[in-house]
Amino acid sequence: MEIFAGIYQLKVPIPDNPLGHLNAYLIRDGDGGHLIDCGWNAPEAWDALQQQLDQFGVGLRRLRTIVMTHIHPDHYGLAGRLKEASGARLVVHRLEEPFIDSRYVRFERVLDELAPWLRQFGVPDAELTAFQRASMPVLSRVAVAVPDELLFGGETLTLGPYTFDVIWTPGHSPGHIVLYERSAQVLIAGDHILETITPNVSYNPQSGPNPMRDYIDALRRVRDLPTKLILPGHERPMHDLPKRVDEIIHHHEERNQDILKTLGRGELLPYEIARAIPWIGGTVTWEDLGVWHRRLAVMETLSHLEYMRWEGRVKRTSVDGLMRYRLA
Repeated sequence: MEIFAGIYQLKVPIPDNPLGHLNAYLIRDGDGGHLIDCGWNAPEAWDALQQQLDQFGVGLRRLRTIVMTHIHPDHYGLAGRLKEASGARLVVHRLEEPFIDSRYVRFERVLDELAPWLRQFGVPDAELTAFQRASMPVLSRVAVAVPDELLFGGETLTLGPYTFDVIWTPGHSPGHIVLYERSAQVLIAGDHILETITPNVSYNPQSGPNPMRDYIDALRRVRDLPTKLILPGHERPMHDLPKRVDEIIHHHEERNQDILKTLGRGELLPYEIARAIPWIGGTVTWEDLGVWHRRLAVMETLSHLEYMRWEGRVKRTSVDGLMRYRLA
């Protein structure tokens, strides 16, 4: 549907996923258009994307630009098919570009690094292979495309009648970007700001040293932009940017407090902490989580621990190759 003058929301299905669909955004440009994100490589997603492009008068061959907020499979997965069919130029942040090869082409090296990395934070050997290979099924959901243009953040992109500021917002992914149209006061937010849920912020072998700090800083960077409409990558559009940013920051501080309370028992491995704390608003326990979400839970727990370690609230020790955390 047309969600703002000349900007259309395309709902692209994500099969077998509780998110339901990705919100891609089409910006009309005369008889052509520009697309922000595209969905993952599944027949249902491809068919739905084509149908909606046709419905809004921009067939595949008239698509000029594909901008990625980040290269996670649900946002980037169709890029290869879409670029081949349309000839559109693909634009991503420069920090996302290396992940295309390391995660989706020559991924064996990342797999080899992941097992010992997970083991040092307490993942038991009995679960290690399942944790290590938890993301393998999504490889079939990605059709790789090489970017034509790399962004740093700070540029402007003219897409149809609009000129967007490119704002670098790391945290959920190191090269995540949002697009801000100053005159229209519209923010295309990707996964940086969602309506009721929060994006996973993982400390992992490919993250920076303090991804949660990166994420919180990036939230504060956009908080006070004059904004009438926020267009997220999932869920529904929003209107009150400061309120939602404050809610997300508060949520993460509550998670910090859950971790600190758990550390009151003594020195613990991150895996042990992740098992002990509540998830999804306290409605989900560790036993309710599948292996993929358990891996994400450990990595997000680590991002909170490292955030608090840099703040001086917790300390980390290494004994016999295992990393444990305790209250400072």
